Amino acid sequence: MSRYLLNKFLYTVDRDPELVERYRDDPHGTVTWWEAERANQILNCHVPEASTWLRFTDEEREALTGHDYVRLFALGAHPFLTLTLFIAMFERDHAEPLGFQKEYARRLAHFSLPYPDIAT
Repeated sequence: MSRYLLNKFLYTVDRDPELVERYRDDPHGTVTWWEAERANQILNCHVPEASTWLRFTDEEREALTGHDYVRLFALGAHPFLTLTLFIAMFERDHAEPLGFQKEYARRLAHFSLPYPDIAT
């Protein structure tokens, strides 16, 4: 399991409006593409550099393709990253203000301290 890779996915997708829409509409295709093309790119390098070993586990891939932010939280994905990305994707589906945030809180309410480790 790599909390780093989960967080890197959430971070990079959230910062690209086209990727946000792509992930909303085609989560499986987006996760598969991102893992093959972007997972090993080293962020913030002036010269493109990449590693070769980073891969999602089957459980991580399933949680990402299922938009399962509760499971992602349990796996150690940073809650701020999941919240901001999923707000961008799903807030529009709720009629009331803060509708998605309230749903997010309800779905994570069963967690108690200590929360899952989010250190990378």
